[in-house]
Amino acid sequence: QVQLVESGGGAVQAGASLRLSCAASGRTFSRSTMGWFRQAPGKEREFVARISMSAGMTSYADSVKGRFTISRDNAKNTVYLQMNSLKPEDTAVYFCAASTIWAVPSAQNYNYWGQGTQVTVSS
Repeated sequence: QVQLVESGGGAVQAGASLRLSCAASGRTFSRSTMGWFRQAPGKEREFVARISMSAGMTSYADSVKGRFTISRDNAKNTVYLQMNSLKPEDTAVYFCAASTIWAVPSAQNYNYWGQGTQVTVSS
């Protein structure tokens, strides 16, 4: 079992940066694919980024490619999402999630979820 706690959200202006962190407990973190998803009001939860167990593979949604970077520190059981050049359309609750597989980056493939952290970007 993996428990996830996100932090680092906040309210910023367009163009600013934020770094989200997700602290994991449980012995399976280092064997988990970790992902970030987000959900804006009235919209479905969408994939943002993911990183493989050893951090050898990453992938991103087209909407954040080149602006966001996902990373992980298995020694600290933590995954990060560095978000640069934030836009108002990035406003959402951001969720950290863990999966036992590297497959289609769909929410249904992720077994464990954090409670989310709010990111608000104003123009």
